[in-house]
Amino acid sequence: MTSFLGGSLRRQLLGVMLLTTLAALLVALGAMIAIDLRAYRQGWIDDLQSHAELLARTTAPALNFDDARTAEENLAVLRLRPKIEAAVVYDVHGQLFATYSSGSHSRDFPKLPGADGVTSDGRHLWIFKRIVEKSQILGTIYLRADYDPYGRLLGCGLVVAIVAALAMLFAWGLSSRLRQIVMRPIVALSDVAQHVVEQRDYSRRVASQGTGELGVLVTAHNAMMDEIQRRTEALEASNREKDIEVAERSRAQLEVMRLNDGVEARVRDRTTQLERSNEDLVLATSAAEEANRAKSEFLSNMSHELRTPLNAIIGFGQLLSGPGACPVDGAQGREFVAYIVNAGRHLLTLINDILNLAQIEAGKLTLSMEPVELDEILAQCCAMMAPLAQKRDVRMLFPAATGAIVDADRTRLSQVLLNLLSNAVKYNREHGTVVVDTVRTAPDRLRIRVQDTGLGMQPEQLESLFQPFNRLGQETGKQEGTGIGLVLTKHIVELMGGSLGVHSAPGVGSVFWIELRVHALVIEACTAVSSGIVDARMATAPDKERQMDTLVLYIEDNPASQQLVSSALAHRPDTRLLLASNGKEGLELARMTLPDVILMDNNMPVLTGGETQAMLKADPRTAGIPVIALTANAMPAAVAKGLAAGFFSYLTKPVDIEELERTLESALRHARRTDEAG
Repeated sequence: MTSFLGGSLRRQLLGVMLLTTLAALLVALGAMIAIDLRAYRQGWIDDLQSHAELLARTTAPALNFDDARTAEENLAVLRLRPKIEAAVVYDVHGQLFATYSSGSHSRDFPKLPGADGVTSDGRHLWIFKRIVEKSQILGTIYLRADYDPYGRLLGCGLVVAIVAALAMLFAWGLSSRLRQIVMRPIVALSDVAQHVVEQRDYSRRVASQGTGELGVLVTAHNAMMDEIQRRTEALEASNREKDIEVAERSRAQLEVMRLNDGVEARVRDRTTQLERSNEDLVLATSAAEEANRAKSEFLSNMSHELRTPLNAIIGFGQLLSGPGACPVDGAQGREFVAYIVNAGRHLLTLINDILNLAQIEAGKLTLSMEPVELDEILAQCCAMMAPLAQKRDVRMLFPAATGAIVDADRTRLSQVLLNLLSNAVKYNREHGTVVVDTVRTAPDRLRIRVQDTGLGMQPEQLESLFQPFNRLGQETGKQEGTGIGLVLTKHIVELMGGSLGVHSAPGVGSVFWIELRVHALVIEACTAVSSGIVDARMATAPDKERQMDTLVLYIEDNPASQQLVSSALAHRPDTRLLLASNGKEGLELARMTLPDVILMDNNMPVLTGGETQAMLKADPRTAGIPVIALTANAMPAAVAKGLAAGFFSYLTKPVDIEELERTLESALRHARRTDEAG
């Protein structure tokens, strides 16, 4: 349609008139066809109803007297209506009584009469009508007629096409005459406009065309041409003046450009300097942000590691000396003191490592470099690690003699080797092996290797191995550690002019090595000897269960923390304490015993405290039990996250015994109210 109405205005006017005429014709003729088809159908329906009524009256006596021949003679009258293809008379029992079919039409009659009414399938109309006499149904008459609405529609369509063609021809002739009258002033206006565009002659005008819309358009066009002519003349005069001014300015611009060349060179230099400064600033900003993130993470981890031993020190100290301290005998007091001493030693080691790391990063760690006999250092390390290896049932193999002398700080080299050996023993398999050997990688370089048969590490774990306080997922394990040792070891080895590396295979084990400068090397045959191995397993038998009024479950993997809470609650005769060493064991025990209150650490093996608490909340049997977090993770974000996850309260280590008592009482009251409400 767009292409049809495109082009000249004449063609557009003609197209609009013809399309309007065609649309009106189609609507009118379509309505006429619809009315005709409806009337055609209704006429057939009325005709069939009339025939059915007439045949019902004439056939009623034949049904009364069971005269089928007379009924068929009555139906034979339908030969005068060829469009009626078939007729059937049914008796009162629905059996065929008399039939009729015209010409070669099928004698396929309905076996049973249908309900009164007219039905159509698009090609035929049929009617069922009851034969009633004196309010008594004598039978049913059936008529079927050839109803051809499509032929009727085709005939009407042909007529409509002829009428539409004649009307469009008439409209085209009439519009051709009328458009000449309308287009004359528009053509004149178009000719003048084209002349003005081509010749730039603004003096041409269009003759007046009266007072109608076209007259107003012509008058406005002439006025516009007057204004354009006036402004064109003024513009030409102005341009002549501008040409003179432009020539003068061009001369001035050449002088300015000559001066600007030197300025642009200086600007480019300054811009380059500024870009380099901005790049340095971006790098410095990124480094500062990374340092801030590392600092925040370092402080968070350091807080956790410091609070864990402090929990045992302060807690057992409160039990021994605080107001209302529980009575303890000599053996139990010595056990408490042993816990405090062990925690203090761990805290001292942690503080020393942190101070050493701080000294290294500040560049203030001093080393006393001297020739060191490696055999002497290895013998000392073997003697110091033997008790831990026996306790862990780990076999250690050292070279009998290396004859090697390396340039190192004697104390720091011993510290480095003890750290590597301690890790190899702590994180080894049960009945595992640690092998220490040496190999010369260059004439002036000696590599000392510490190989274990532990679980090994994944490649992604190796990437984070030398990050402070990152224990590679062992935070929830049973082995104590600070996560600083390897970082400190690496810095010390590098300060001694050496290097530290690691190879690890998951499921096989790890090999840590340090490489140092050789002062003098005596090559001798080396044989490996193994250290003695002694089983050092400890077992504790559970206390005999007593029937108590209150049952508290404490899920904690640290034995010192377990002993602290056990002693803190020992003075409560109405309270029975159950202990679980990991989240999975605690979850099973909670479901089995349904305690009144649950105390739970967060960093545990198998299942963390958060995971265990979520499973308790999801179980209808344990969902209502108050769960108190008792953990060393004291960062505000961790506290808010724990309370939002559904912990009844969040206590941080080192725990205050009085605060623990108050929180426990509050949780017990809450549990009793919940039970009473349930």
